[in-house]
Formats: sequence, structure tokens, C-alpha cells
Amino acid sequence: MPQPVLLLGSGRAAHGGFPLARIAAVRPVVLVDASAPGWARPFLSGHLTADPAREAETAETVARYAARHPVAGVLTWSRGHLTAAARIAARLGLPGLSYETAAACADPAASRALLARHRVVAAEPGDAEGPLVSAETVVLDDEVRIAALTRTTPLRHSVHAHDGLLHNRFLRQTVERAVRALGLTHTVAHVGLRLTERGPRITGVAPHLPGDLIPWLVERATGVDLVAAALALACGAAVEVTPTRQRAAAIRFADSAGVGRRGYWVVEGDDASACERALDVA
Repeated sequence: MPQPVLLLGSGRAAHGGFPLARIAAVRPVVLVDASAPGWARPFLSGHLTADPAREAETAETVARYAARHPVAGVLTWSRGHLTAAARIAARLGLPGLSYETAAACADPAASRALLARHRVVAAEPGDAEGPLVSAETVVLDDEVRIAALTRTTPLRHSVHAHDGLLHNRFLRQTVERAVRALGLTHTVAHVGLRLTERGPRITGVAPHLPGDLIPWLVERATGVDLVAAALALACGAAVEVTPTRQRAAAIRFADSAGVGRRGYWVVEGDDASACERALDVA
């Protein structure tokens, strides 16, 4: 039986359900969290009761578990648990972000300061000029690969394998410089950007799998499995990020009177315009 991976925090069902199901199909998953939500339990092989926000206590709990049960890797898709995951991975001798990098990525102000120190331009808070995109990125030893670009509006995300921005050298350089500035290695990263008249500006960098079913969109559009990549990187295994599809995929969330996202539609098609038409019909 494969060695398990530790998952710090399950997140919301809409955020973590897809990657958790995928990971559980490959390796046993042991959740490290104060409680295990009902939706996540069918995908779990175990649960360690610990609050990842209490890093030292959680690290001790995990160390005791790992002394009896060898662990393959440590994962999280919560910004708030990045430092705990880094601390645990280092203690167990497993791949992961350095604690300093995790701390910088967990704190937007620290992240902006580090980017500024390396002369990577970040968007100003409250700046609404220009469309938003995110670069779904796989960081290897010395290589930064943009697997896909996600076009984003408040209620829609779309991914097109032939997005022209993939060939924009200024965008690619901005992503690469941000990754280097923050010291990211061996991780999947969600790099947010605002496209301004003065060039791309970083809006944030999340060194973990994105939510909102973006990994599903990337897979349907390009064939690149970001969930498999994140799992492989966490376990020190080889990563495959070669595109095998040339499609488009999109998601639209339902917003009911300001209550929040109460549902969603997902579509795929030959190109982005086909997806937009399908979502409008839906």
C-alpha cells in the first residue's frame, strides 16, 4: 500500500473536493485539522486532530504519527497553513517550501515587500485598471513552467490552451521573476496578475493548488494535471506537465442577491468563445 500524504486543512467542499478526490485515488490521505468535515470523510484514510494554526503542537502530533507510519509528503491548499506545512515537511525531511518562503507567501504585506526588494512590480491595493489573469505555474528545480493562464472575472474563470498571452514575454518574465523573488521551488503556484497599460502587475502568489475548480479547467483545456503535479512534487517524484489537449474550459458561479456562490456551471469547447456562448446559454 502506498505511503500516505498529510493534508493540512481540508478547505471548503467547492475548493478542496476535486483535488482531494483525485489525490485519494492515488495515495491514502490523512487529514490534519481540528475536525474532519462530512464531505471530506469518504476520501480520507485517517484524521489527526490538531489545529494547524498551533504550529508547534501540530508538528509534535504529526511527528508522533510519522514515527509509527512513514509519510510520503505534506500538502495544503490553505494560505493560513503554509508555514505549518513547511515546518512539518522540514521536520520529517520531506520536500516542501522553506519556512521563510512560506511565511512570506502567507503574509501579503511581506510578500509585496519581498517582491519590491527584487524589483518585481505589484499591483497597488484597490487598483482596478486592467483585466485579471492568473498563471497556473509548476516550479521545478531551475525551471518555471506556466501550464495555463486563467482569465478571471468576479463570477467566471476560463482557460484556453491557445491563449495568446502564453506567448507574451513580459508576462512570462514577470511570473518567473516573482517566483524567484519569493524563493519558490518544487511547488504548484497560482500567480495572480493584473494586465495594465504599463505592463503586468503581480496581485498575489499562492504556492499551492488554486481553488474554484481551476485545476479541473486546466486539465480539460490542456491535459495538464495540476493535482498530480502537486502530489508528485510533495512526494519528491517526477512531474509530467506536457500538454496533451488543445481545448478550452470555463466555469461560471451563480450569485444570489449577494449571498455568495450558490452553484456553478462548467463547460468545455474548442475555444474560449465557444465556452462563453455555452455559459451564456446556461
